[in-house]
Amino acid sequence: MTILVTGATGTVGGAVVRQLAAAGVPVKALTRNPARAVLPAGVEVVGGDLTRPGELPLAGVTAVFLLAAIESEDAVAHAEAFLGSAPDLRRVVFLSSSAVTVKRPGSYELHHDVERVIEESGVEWTHVRPGEFMANKLIWARTIKAENVVRAPFPESVGAPVHEDDVAEVAVRALLRDGHAGKAYTLSGPEALTHVEQVAAIGRGLGRPITFERLTYGQARATLIRDEGLPYDVAEYLLGYMAQHNEEPASVTPDFTAVTGHPGRTLATWAADHTADLT
Repeated sequence: MTILVTGATGTVGGAVVRQLAAAGVPVKALTRNPARAVLPAGVEVVGGDLTRPGELPLAGVTAVFLLAAIESEDAVAHAEAFLGSAPDLRRVVFLSSSAVTVKRPGSYELHHDVERVIEESGVEWTHVRPGEFMANKLIWARTIKAENVVRAPFPESVGAPVHEDDVAEVAVRALLRDGHAGKAYTLSGPEALTHVEQVAAIGRGLGRPITFERLTYGQARATLIRDEGLPYDVAEYLLGYMAQHNEEPASVTPDFTAVTGHPGRTLATWAADHTADLT
C-alpha cells in the first residue's frame, strides 16, 4: 500500500503523518511548501496543490488521507478531479466535519458534497467527522501566555472538543485496516465542558491556574479582529459556533472509543502536549 497524506503539515494531516511514520509505514506527505515542511525522517515529501490535482504525482498511490480544498470555490470539482487522476487508488479516508450531521450552514454543504463525490467514485471510503478541535483553543494562547487569563463570551457554552491526535488515530486505523469501508465516524473529545471548565482543564494541563473573564459578544468580536487579526467573517463564524453551543450544548460521541477501544485524550492532556504554544 502506498499512502498519500494531503494537508501533511496541517493540524490533523501532520498528526496522521507522524503516526504512520511511527508505525513504520511508508508515507508520501503532500504540502504546498516542501522546503518549509518539518516531517519525520523517512517521510517522502511531495510538493503540490489540491486545487491543481492534475499536476499531482498520483500514479501508484493506493490509499489517501484526503482534505477538501476548502479555500477554493471549486472544492467539489477539485475532489472529483483528484479521484479521477489517481488510477491506482483503492481507499480514501476523508477529513469531513460533524457539520454534515447537523447540517450547519457553511461547512455542511462543502463537506456533504465532497462526501458524495467520494462515495460515487467506486473506491473504499471512510469519512472522519470531527467536531470542534482542541487546537481551536490556541485562539486563547496570547492572553494565556501573557496574563494566565482567557477572555471570551458565553462562559456556560458547552463544547466537547477533540484532540487532533485522536482524529488522526481513527484516520490511520481506517487507512491501514479493513472493516472501516462505508463508515462515517463522528468524533468528539471525551468530556463535555463549559468554557469555564475548559479554561480550568487547560490550567491543569499546564500546571498553573488560568482564570476566565467574560466578554460580551461585541467585545469578543472586536478582540478577535483587533488583537488576534481575524477577518470579520472568521470572527463571526467562531462566535456563532460558541453561541450555538450556548443554546445547544455539544455532547460526547462514542465513535472514537468504538473504533480504538480506549477513551480519547482530554483537554488537559492536549494543553500539556502544547505547553510550548501556551507558555
